[in-house]
Amino acid sequence: MQVVVFGKKYQDKNRPYVQELFNVLQAIGVTVYIYRDYLALIRDTITLPDTYGIFDGYLDFRVHPIDIVIVLGGDGTMLDAVTHVRDSGVPMLGINLGRLGFLANIEKQHIQTAIEKLVQGHYTVVERTMLYLESAPPLFGDLPFALNDCTILKSETSSMVTIHTFLNGDYLNTYWADGIVIATPTGSTAYSLSCGGPIVMPDSGNIVLTPVAPHNLNLRPLVLSDQSVISFEIEGRIDKFVCTLDSRHTIIRSDQQLAVRRNDFGVRLIQLEGTSFLQTLREKLTWGTDWRN
Repeated sequence: MQVVVFGKKYQDKNRPYVQELFNVLQAIGVTVYIYRDYLALIRDTITLPDTYGIFDGYLDFRVHPIDIVIVLGGDGTMLDAVTHVRDSGVPMLGINLGRLGFLANIEKQHIQTAIEKLVQGHYTVVERTMLYLESAPPLFGDLPFALNDCTILKSETSSMVTIHTFLNGDYLNTYWADGIVIATPTGSTAYSLSCGGPIVMPDSGNIVLTPVAPHNLNLRPLVLSDQSVISFEIEGRIDKFVCTLDSRHTIIRSDQQLAVRRNDFGVRLIQLEGTSFLQTLREKLTWGTDWRN
């Protein structure tokens, strides 16, 4: 088995867990590649395997027969990893060194058990859909996709934005708000949820449209088919707005043409035996727990 270890940040408090991961991978005999930027952060504090390769990014999947990408960090690190994995089809396993961890759902205390299950094949691979942003002029270079969400937001100190929204070419609504979130089922537990959006099951085939602090109080989040194309016309007192794809952002203006649809490829996530999306929901949101006792 050949794996990539991917990370973006390193904190000394996580040193025992990072070291444990490399120790277990070497003991089991896994071939390890380390993301170059992450290697620069850990090489002076972590005892690395006797031999390892260096992973630079997406093109390396064409050179090396990588089986799995192990992501060390939180959900933000998982989203960064997606920009490297792209359409390679290589599944990802997230080990949570952050806070909540819906995507990176393996807790750091369970690293050895997780890797053992991985090597023994005690897991399934689940598909997660992504969004594609069509724009003129083009935005986000060769990364016009998102696993969690696309957002259109007012700029830092401006008044609310007016977003005329169309569904498959038909006028849907005009949102007077701080912005709007277009989320996948995966992203329904992220920014959309904090704005009052619904939690959607990962395989439901939906896109969630959630206004951010809407001025019209009768507006509610809307669940759409992921076969829909949602387009937008934007205006505001200040002709400067923010558009995001996951953790990436850029400044746009009212003449920018924007449309969001389901991406042509998705992401594959590893679900270890004994874990499930429902279990993650219960644990992260403390469902079924009475804290009064």
